[in-house]
Amino acid sequence: MSDAAQPTAAEVRAAAEAVKTALDRHLAAVERRSGEDDPAVYDAFNQLAAAAEAYDELLYDRYDEVTPFEIPGAEDTLPPYTGPEEPSALSVLIRRDYAVAEPQRLMAHARRIEAADEESTDMDASGTVHGALSLLFGEFEPDEIASRHKEFGLEEGDSTLWVTAADEAADPGEWLEAPFEQVDPQSVVCRFDVSAVFDDEFDDDLDDEEEEDGDADGDAAELDEDLAAELDEDGIEDDGSEGDGPGDTAVPASLEADR
Repeated sequence: MSDAAQPTAAEVRAAAEAVKTALDRHLAAVERRSGEDDPAVYDAFNQLAAAAEAYDELLYDRYDEVTPFEIPGAEDTLPPYTGPEEPSALSVLIRRDYAVAEPQRLMAHARRIEAADEESTDMDASGTVHGALSLLFGEFEPDEIASRHKEFGLEEGDSTLWVTAADEAADPGEWLEAPFEQVDPQSVVCRFDVSAVFDDEFDDDLDDEEEEDGDADGDAAELDEDLAAELDEDGIEDDGSEGDGPGDTAVPASLEADR
């Protein structure tokens, strides 16, 4: 990292002070806890985690040093489930990010959709990226776009799916104006995340495993060489049969003929 991009010593100091303040707030929230799942404690915990992570990053960028703090991953940030034990309704919240990798391919698909729609009154929508996206998502289901994204000139980014439980289904139109604003984290039954970050972690683990396998293969090759040398000394062929060494027993001609 260049010197121009490094944080200043004052910024690192300010981040350290923010951690101290967040620690005090967290302790105060814990001391005033109103129950096992007190939302104030949960909020204070998240603020402390964010402050510690920011300080850790600045400390590393400035001084090439790290902290002993372990920041919980996304799967660890949800509070304990406190929703209904036997929910009669559920909501599935999905977010999928895409990059427009090939705009011309995207707009070519949009032109075909446009040409096939005889009732369309706007025949110029496919001429822009945002118009082409509108045509694409109006024509295909989101799951189909997810499975065919490369064909449409899109590149997958991060995605997440949350399943939340409720005692009863929402009334028609109840949440349409703000569909994602009233999600209670404590009603989340499960979530599934997809990110390139996880792929990088998997690749690192895989590299470590391959290195270990490589060492094991090397050891096995050495054992094979040693075994081959021993077999040669004993006059035994690699396939396990006996050779013509001095210790071989001659087969009588009568037995040879019976074979």
